[in-house]
Amino acid sequence: MTTSRKLALLLAAFIVVGAVACGNQQQTAEQQPAAVPTAEEMPAGHPPIQQPDPTSMMPTPVVTEGNVLAWTAPEGWTQEPPANAMRQSQYRIPGAGGDGECVVYYFGAGQGGGPMANAERWAGQFTQLDGSPSIETMETEEVVTNGLDTLLIKVSGSYSSGGMMTGAPAQTMPGYKLLGAVVEGPDSNWFFKFTGPEATVDENAEAFRALIDSVQPPA
Repeated sequence: MTTSRKLALLLAAFIVVGAVACGNQQQTAEQQPAAVPTAEEMPAGHPPIQQPDPTSMMPTPVVTEGNVLAWTAPEGWTQEPPANAMRQSQYRIPGAGGDGECVVYYFGAGQGGGPMANAERWAGQFTQLDGSPSIETMETEEVVTNGLDTLLIKVSGSYSSGGMMTGAPAQTMPGYKLLGAVVEGPDSNWFFKFTGPEATVDENAEAFRALIDSVQPPA
């Protein structure tokens, strides 16, 4: 084989190897998912990239016929569209300290946990000025509402709202109070949670108790 023939074959081999390498690099690049730009990478003034609402991925609880509780909302409470699927009803409550909110939760048949476990979880959403556990200041009372076993809850302090269940950023609000009730329904517990500035909650305490006293089992 002549020298020129050898050089031609060697050059052809280099061309083939280079083409394969470029093809592999291109395939690898195409397979890489596009990176999501971070806040630091976005230009100044660009609106924040919206994150998915975690509650939108939760299954919607279905209240089957014969298991629906009924109640009467107090006068002056404004019913609002529920913010997510876990909320069966939602009310805006005006008051001297600013608006409060009362939410009725139902998580599905056999779901949601026991009354005291939820009372302790709600107390855990509050912090005290002296650093003591809020469960130590929480007040509970067991009552029967129209034949339905009910646990009443009261706790106050600095309230941390938001997080996974709401999809909203967590924020801490001092001087807040919670009045709650866990009512045993036919197939699961129903949770009534009234939170707001302490003055507003105190002003509407009797109205909240009247709401709980009005809860009726399925007809």
